[in-house]
Amino acid sequence: MGNNRNITLVVIARLVSRMGGTAAFFIGTWGVAAYTFNATPSQLALMSACAGVAGIIGSAIAGVLIDRFGPRTVMVGAELLTIPVVLALASATSWPVFVALVAVFAGVGIPTFTAGEAFPPYLVREGEPLESVNAWVEGAGSVGFVLGPAVGAIVAKTWDASAVFYVMAAGSVIAALAAWFVRIDVSPREHASGNAARELIEGFRVAYSAPPVRYIIFMGSVMWFGFGFFSALEPLFYRDAVGVGVEWIGWMNTVYGLGLVVGSALLPRAPKRVLSATGLALTIVAVGLGTLAYVGTTQLVTIAIGAAVWGTITGFVGPLLRTLLQFDAPPEYLGRVMGTAQNHRSAGELVPLAFAPALAAAFGVQAVLIGAGIAVALLAAGSVPYARRLDAAGHGVPLVAPRAGTLVDEAEYAAAAIAEEPVHALGDRLG
Repeated sequence: MGNNRNITLVVIARLVSRMGGTAAFFIGTWGVAAYTFNATPSQLALMSACAGVAGIIGSAIAGVLIDRFGPRTVMVGAELLTIPVVLALASATSWPVFVALVAVFAGVGIPTFTAGEAFPPYLVREGEPLESVNAWVEGAGSVGFVLGPAVGAIVAKTWDASAVFYVMAAGSVIAALAAWFVRIDVSPREHASGNAARELIEGFRVAYSAPPVRYIIFMGSVMWFGFGFFSALEPLFYRDAVGVGVEWIGWMNTVYGLGLVVGSALLPRAPKRVLSATGLALTIVAVGLGTLAYVGTTQLVTIAIGAAVWGTITGFVGPLLRTLLQFDAPPEYLGRVMGTAQNHRSAGELVPLAFAPALAAAFGVQAVLIGAGIAVALLAAGSVPYARRLDAAGHGVPLVAPRAGTLVDEAEYAAAAIAEEPVHALGDRLG
């Protein structure tokens, strides 16, 4: 019963936090930037870049704190820190101040995502499939994604776009309270050295030292590389290409969020062979192609159908990627591995911001977004042979050797594959 209570509380925290966050992001930051400040592609790219850099710093720090104090404490603290920032955003009247506050918002807000993604291994019981708990937590986030843009659209239509920041503040209060009552083991991990910088470096070393974990993280970067183009250009797609009001960003992302709910619910029902490096690569190919369904036309009905399809695919990939990471990462390094993955997400989104505005000026917003989807599909498809080699070598070889307690590096991983040591496929171990 206690475990069910904990899962319920985390689900509530994740749902409410994501609802407020997506309302604030799509309508508050994107909508206010594009429609209130009439931002150009370059200005949107700059704002997204500032938020991305702040997010990288925030998620790196959050990873260390999660390993020291657990995801509960980090989520509560990050939610509470978010409140004064979003209240300041609601009253920002100049573009420089708005951009600076968006960066601070990202820096304190991204750790709520990192903490939420680190919760499932703390909640799973012996014999319970990890992907099932991930599906519940991710499903809650997806429902929040559905509700957030819709609530933001209603608020923007009834009052104005800036008012959604009050929704975010209220959501942060509720999410912090729900997370506070979660009861999990939050004692400091045995590895803690007391030196935060050293722990941070150790986390990166663990994340990059084993091929499966490194591959999963970099494939996440590929996917978010495509989303980086949308950070700079999606509001302009609706404003300039489709020619509709700010509320339509909310409505269409609500449809996309419904797809996320369906996708996350499909993971526990997926064939076990999908829970592999090859399965991840192929589903990210589908994410890239799904972009074409979303922005391949300017007809609202077709965009809505494309948003649902794309959201379903993305909703499946998100918990799949996290499940693979959580299973492969040593428990004492889980927070920092998840933080590293979040860093790569932010970095992947940052890269396109350097050239997305120039490409949009040369080829148009819609053409650039279509091209981004094709690029993601090609990059993921190109990695399939390597993914198959990882799976053939026994994807899911533990990163910590059971006797020596030392990290398994790439040479040891390759040696295990050559020797054909008996290892279980990841799908078998998750069942």
